[in-house]
Amino acid sequence: MTHGTSARDVVEAVKDVDFPAGKDRLVEAARKAGASAEVVAAVRGIPPEQYANREEVARSVRVDPDSGLGTSASQRARQARAGGRPGQSQHLREVPKTPVEEELER
Repeated sequence: MTHGTSARDVVEAVKDVDFPAGKDRLVEAARKAGASAEVVAAVRGIPPEQYANREEVARSVRVDPDSGLGTSASQRARQARAGGRPGQSQHLREVPKTPVEEELER
C-alpha cells in the first residue's frame, strides 16, 4: 500500500487518458501529468490489464482505504454487506448508488 496517496490523487493523475487504457499508458500519463513519485508508484503497482475508466483504475490501485472516492458512511456499509470477489478488500468493492443517483437514472 502506498501511504500518503489517495484514490483521488490517482484519478487526478490519469484524468487526461482516453479509455480503455492499459497499465503502461496510465503510468506514462501519470508521469506526464507531473504526479508525485508515490502516485506514479501506486499506478505502477496495478495489475497489467485494460481499464475501461478512471473508477476501475482507482479500485485497482493500492492506496489507503480511508482515502476513498468520496463514499459516504452508508455507502461503505452497503459495500460491506454486498460482498465482493473472494479476497477483495471492502474499499475496493463496487460502490452502491445513493437513492438520488438511482432516481436520476430512471
